[in-house]
Amino acid sequence: MTDKKTLFINDTEVEFTDEKTVLEVAKKAGIEIPTFCYRPDLTQFGACRMCVVEVEGRGIQASCTMPPRAGIKIYTNNNKVRKIRKAILELLLAHHDRECTTCSKSGSCELQKYSMEYGITDIPYVKMKQEEFSPIDASSPSIVRDMNKCILCGACVRACSEFQGIGVLGFSERGSLTKVQPMAGKPLKDVNCVNCGQCVSVCPTGALTIKSDIDNVYDLLNDKEVKTIVQIAPSVRVALGEMFNLPSGENTIKKIYSACRKLGFDLIFDTNFSADLTIMEEASEFVERLTKGENLPIFTSCCPAWVRYMELNHPDMLNHLSSAKSPQGMLSPIAKEIAPKFYEGFNKENIKVISIMPCTAKKYEAKRDELKGETDYVLTTYEFAKMIKQQGIDFNNIDEQEADSPFGQYSGGGTIFGASGGVAEAALRTAYNIVTGKNLENLDVMPLRGVDKASRSKEAAVDINGQTVKIRVVSTLAEAERAIKEVKEGKADFQMLEVMACPGGCINGGGQPSACKDLKTKENRAQGLYKEDRELKIRNCHENPDIIRLYSEFLEKPGSHKAHELLHTTYSNKSQKIKV
Repeated sequence: MTDKKTLFINDTEVEFTDEKTVLEVAKKAGIEIPTFCYRPDLTQFGACRMCVVEVEGRGIQASCTMPPRAGIKIYTNNNKVRKIRKAILELLLAHHDRECTTCSKSGSCELQKYSMEYGITDIPYVKMKQEEFSPIDASSPSIVRDMNKCILCGACVRACSEFQGIGVLGFSERGSLTKVQPMAGKPLKDVNCVNCGQCVSVCPTGALTIKSDIDNVYDLLNDKEVKTIVQIAPSVRVALGEMFNLPSGENTIKKIYSACRKLGFDLIFDTNFSADLTIMEEASEFVERLTKGENLPIFTSCCPAWVRYMELNHPDMLNHLSSAKSPQGMLSPIAKEIAPKFYEGFNKENIKVISIMPCTAKKYEAKRDELKGETDYVLTTYEFAKMIKQQGIDFNNIDEQEADSPFGQYSGGGTIFGASGGVAEAALRTAYNIVTGKNLENLDVMPLRGVDKASRSKEAAVDINGQTVKIRVVSTLAEAERAIKEVKEGKADFQMLEVMACPGGCINGGGQPSACKDLKTKENRAQGLYKEDRELKIRNCHENPDIIRLYSEFLEKPGSHKAHELLHTTYSNKSQKIKV
């Protein structure tokens, strides 16, 4: 049993147990302390000093790095502390592009929020001159860097290094010249960035933002010659509501369908459908490899950041990647191929497919040479919420509607794709059925669930006709690298490896409302997906009637020539194209 101790915060006695910092103790007690650089998923850094508190007898301390001690007295918001925080804000703003009204982070910027809370109305320092501004880097298909809004909190540097093990971003120069940039000041497109967007998720200002496709989508919606099809990814449904003050994890998918119609999309399909389709192809490929004993373990291929990481860093292992496209990559060509058979006025030439995704890397995926012309534009959850607000749609009170056929029906297996472990769990359900002709007795593979830091690597073993099949699930590329090392050293005892680049999976994607300060939000989102899985009548991808019909009428069977033509892709060695 953990020993409980007490300290005093603002003269109130507060219990603490295993919290590592005063900041965590205060947060647990419901006391808000402002901070820019602190992120519970990352190492302590203590750079911004916004979290300073006064400790009786010890003066001013940074609460994000100070360990709690029994009996100490802490003051989080007295006059001295407030004056220091206000001075910190003024110094930050003095070297900051303060054109807030034109910043895409306006309204969700932490610097803006604290400046308002601390009553900053004037900066007693000389404003930056135009010639002092750094150029904006918009070279990436997914992310925009504006270092004129950087406050040097270092969160992006730590996220890139600790989550992904890549270290694309780092500090350069010293003193007042210090800046955050890719190596040698190169643009993002010329370094090993995988477009995951975790740097965007942890950035407290507009220094790193999502590259917007909102205007491009509006152009399509207003073009009378174009037929627009929209698809919505699994995890969007449990995160979008947060942008409208709904609880995290609340499933808003039927409101989303309705909002899409009000925005003017001609057809609404659900990416959960093509998640089912992905499992049909991927699970069949897995069973074939198991039978032949070739190219094992199979690596899942749904995460485009992970695929790019493999192409850049381990091109010698590309044969381990499943050739199945991601759900986005499957639904777009299928919709363009088959929608004209069901809907008058639709043809391959006038159809444009827009995806609503939790992921900034999906923007990159849509532009891959192998997939060009299939998905036309990708909107992140964040961008989609902006469009809803721009059009004056009352999302909270909107009527609930259904998706269009034949790509609207989906299984619970498709839904859980959005949480780390969901792809492997759905694939295991269907692979078991392919081999045995029966369904798993218990569809909930609990060892593969969990989205906290301790669950970034997890395993499960299932007996399939006398053969023990072991699955490993990892989130973050740093964990993936550890698993790859085992494979290369011949120590891997698993036959399938699921990888998601974002901690916790797509529920925490770079295009979602940020959950970097509240770990509970990620758990709520995951539980929202598992709840839908439990409540759906169809939980196995192979039992989806629309999937069965698609194969019967158009694709023949998983792995057929037609299926490979539309649903599979190839990968290439990109390690020589990027030289840092």
